[in-house]
Amino acid sequence: MSDYAAHPDAHRFQVRHPEWAANATIYEVNLRQYTPEGTFRAFEEHLPRLAAMGVSIVWLMPIHPIGEVGRKGTLGSQYAVRDYLGVNPEFGTLDDLRHLVQTAHGLGMQVLLDWVANHTSWDNPLVLEHPEWYQRNAAGQLLPPVPDWTDVVALNYQNRELRRYMTDVLLYWVREADIDGYRCDVAGLVPTDFWDEARQELDQVKPLFMLAEWDELYPSGGLSWEDFNSDTRLLENAFNMTFGLRLHYLLDHIAEDKQPLSDIAVYLAAERAKYPPSVYLMHFTSNHDVNTWDGTEYERLGPLALAFAVLTVLLPGMPLVYSGQEAALSKRLAFFDKDPIDWQDFPLQDFYTRLLQLKRHHPALRNGDTTSHFQPLESAPEVYAFIRQKGPAAVLTVINRAPADRELALPPAAEGAWMDIFRDEMVLLRPDEKLTVSAYGWRILTRQ
Repeated sequence: MSDYAAHPDAHRFQVRHPEWAANATIYEVNLRQYTPEGTFRAFEEHLPRLAAMGVSIVWLMPIHPIGEVGRKGTLGSQYAVRDYLGVNPEFGTLDDLRHLVQTAHGLGMQVLLDWVANHTSWDNPLVLEHPEWYQRNAAGQLLPPVPDWTDVVALNYQNRELRRYMTDVLLYWVREADIDGYRCDVAGLVPTDFWDEARQELDQVKPLFMLAEWDELYPSGGLSWEDFNSDTRLLENAFNMTFGLRLHYLLDHIAEDKQPLSDIAVYLAAERAKYPPSVYLMHFTSNHDVNTWDGTEYERLGPLALAFAVLTVLLPGMPLVYSGQEAALSKRLAFFDKDPIDWQDFPLQDFYTRLLQLKRHHPALRNGDTTSHFQPLESAPEVYAFIRQKGPAAVLTVINRAPADRELALPPAAEGAWMDIFRDEMVLLRPDEKLTVSAYGWRILTRQ
């Protein structure tokens, strides 16, 4: 049996996570599109449903007032922040946000705010009040961080006063709204030592969970490989988790027949070569950027959309579910305009509930558990299978990317009685038996 946690450089650093993150799933909330009202109060009514589904961390996209100068679309990008201390009236009030957080806490859930530290809108008052806080070209003109991001301008973290201001506003939302952490936009474009210093102060208020939009194994933020920093060291002191971008795009490429299923093993080896065992990444088939700019999971993954969702939940890492995935959302949501989700009576609510509740309660699936084991199973090229085990407790996962049924020859480790969580039946696996998996399907068997 191979140990997923084994790593020759485990002494390099240790990520200390809050205990509640060990079995957590994160859910991204696009407030603007979530309900016809698009408000904190309207979304809050969904919290009991999400808690029952197995969600334990709620990530709110940026909640701040949006710039008007250079605005894209009718409502603008939520990532073009005009006031770091304000609440976008489109969503409600500070008291509404506080009520949402309090309700989430009452349901045993944590809340992260989306934080945009790298840039502001053109009409953020800081542009005039502190022009030295911004990056400029040789002609002294303000610069967008990426050429296409024409509605924002880049901040200059060489300025110590900017660092103090940004740390203070991060502290403000923890103290005023009792949030539990931040999802930090293009975190790798901001100097790591800023994040390190800010995290020390934040943790003096309460232990937080910090998620970086970055992946040292794959470029993000619109960067090319040439401009990408693969050694930010964001996880050493400042962050608990980064995005799993490399796995995300690998799944896209497998669905497009550009890479084989066996490259998942190559990815897992690369992750373990890069990071010590306390590190886990966030895995997903969709998020706000992917849905709008790359396409829905049904566009990108086709008939494999649900099978690959199974992988993002049950491979080592923390799974993300995006707004509307439990509604089988099959359209690209507008980014700069109102475009409400059609929930259609939540057709995939049961699918995600079975997966996320398994993730939440099974001892072999805990995030960052260095005592659990990951065993890939030998299979045909169109089948990918593995067992995750902790003591006698185990989860056997099999997916089939073929358009016809396939069989998995079972190893001795799979012998015995299992519960098939999607068929709600006990399965007794015998030596030399084969497990049938339907076309584009999956089997998930568990034992406690």
